[in-house]
Amino acid sequence: MGAKGLDFKHKEVINITDGKRLGFVQDVTANLESGTITSIIVPGSNKVLNIFSSSNDIIIPWEKIKCIGDDVILVEI
Repeated sequence: MGAKGLDFKHKEVINITDGKRLGFVQDVTANLESGTITSIIVPGSNKVLNIFSSSNDIIIPWEKIKCIGDDVILVEI
């Protein structure tokens, strides 16, 4: 998945485990040495699997991303 961080903005994130819409990508984190994206961040209000920062944002590791489409990102969390 050779995508750029800006390509993720405004894409909706859906959890394929339960079909829930998690929201839209707010930000990405990257490894500056390798230039690879390490996770995507979605604003969140509910706590799911304790993968949130202190501001309730959902931090989804790159390994949990299963498919990236034109409008949607499918994750498995």
